[in-house]
Amino acid sequence: MTPSIRVMTWNVHGTFNLNPDFDLEGVSAIIEKWSPDVVALQEVDSRGRTDDPFAKLADVVGQHRADARSIVTEDGDYGQVLLSKFPFAAAPVITDVSYQEREPRRAITARIDAPIGVVTVVATHLGLSIHERHAQARAIAELVENPCTIVLGDFNDWFWVKSVRRALAGRCPVRTRLRTFPSRLPVLRLDRIYVTAQGNILKAWTDREARAYSDHLPVIADIAF
Repeated sequence: MTPSIRVMTWNVHGTFNLNPDFDLEGVSAIIEKWSPDVVALQEVDSRGRTDDPFAKLADVVGQHRADARSIVTEDGDYGQVLLSKFPFAAAPVITDVSYQEREPRRAITARIDAPIGVVTVVATHLGLSIHERHAQARAIAELVENPCTIVLGDFNDWFWVKSVRRALAGRCPVRTRLRTFPSRLPVLRLDRIYVTAQGNILKAWTDREARAYSDHLPVIADIAF
């Protein structure tokens, strides 16, 4: 069997104050079901809650966690989190990829000391406009330095003009192509996993059961280098 690492990305649509029926336990159950080694979650929101979903979701995967809280308020925070079963080889780096006056956006870069070797993982959630995404994708491409790198997240990339796919193709030509949005009748491939040329996606899939918990479906993949 080829040594591999299992990764997962999922926009959990956790705007809890706007989505009071959000089921944190259900999200955790989907993650536990596939037992990924590394998980990138977007739209994690602790605003208006008495618990800490950032910490609760981290407990599902392991003790190694990096947060990128793009919105911080007295009532809680909103952003993304990168979770890993394996330790970080160095302190994760948070890069601001915000575009002009639009919503703050971040990228989390972590070097993970996995059994298959040190793998760099870049997790992000890109913007909604074409020019915004294109600028952010170019910034993300500059973070890909290690030949064993995985870039994953919600790229909001659905139009061919100035696409994220083209911007990342030179650094990460291998990618998933699963439809993830809207979750009940997925049409758009917004959520993706990109891999450098030395990588190979052995298998990639999604989970339709996740539609009960988010408007996005997760993407899970087994990756070897």
